[in-house]
Amino acid sequence: EPPTLDAVPDQQQPHDERTQKLTSREQEVALLLGRGLTNRQIAKELSISEHTAANHVGKILKQLKLRSRAQISSS
Repeated sequence: EPPTLDAVPDQQQPHDERTQKLTSREQEVALLLGRGLTNRQIAKELSISEHTAANHVGKILKQLKLRSRAQISSS
């Protein structure tokens, strides 16, 4: 019998203490930020507005206590 969707873990990436504070959407945005995407590219990738993407980026930076988006890929 094939496994059901419930049997598949929904956590695909490793998380540390800091990223656990982020919502699942913020984690998605952080992953894209780490790949160097702009707010516009993130918005397109996630089918959200550019304004919403920018809000997520701001919240991520604040929660992770970072000053710039460039620090996300190095942290």
